[in-house]
Amino acid sequence: QVQLVESGGGLVQAGGSLRLSCAASGRTFSGYAMGWFRQAPGKEREFVAAISWSSGNTNYANSVKGRFAISRGNTKNTVYLQMNSLKPEDTAVYYCAQGTTSVPDGSSSSYPYWGQGTQVTVSS
Repeated sequence: QVQLVESGGGLVQAGGSLRLSCAASGRTFSGYAMGWFRQAPGKEREFVAAISWSSGNTNYANSVKGRFAISRGNTKNTVYLQMNSLKPEDTAVYYCAQGTTSVPDGSSSSYPYWGQGTQVTVSS
C-alpha cells in the first residue's frame, strides 16, 4: 500500500502564497510521476500540476501557469506545490496523487494512489 500525506494548507488572503507538501510512504514505486489535483465545493476534481520522476518534465493547468510551481524533494518521495499570487478561485481541497508511470499526466485516471487532501482557502 502507498500512503500519501498532504500538509501546508490553510487560510490566506488573495495575492498571498502557500506551499503544500506531500510525503509518500509504504510501497512506493520508483520511476513514478506525482501530481496535484483540487476540488472546489460543488465542482469536479481538476488537474493542477504534475511532475515526472526525474523532475525534468512538468505539466500545469492553464489556470495556474506562472503562479504555481511543482517540485520534488531529493528523496523523490516528497512533492511540493508552491502557490503564489493566490486568487479566491483557487479555494479548494488539494489532493496529492501518485501515478505508476513516469509521465506527468493531467488525467486523474492515471493516478491510482491519493492522499486525503488539504484545505486551501483564499479570502478576497
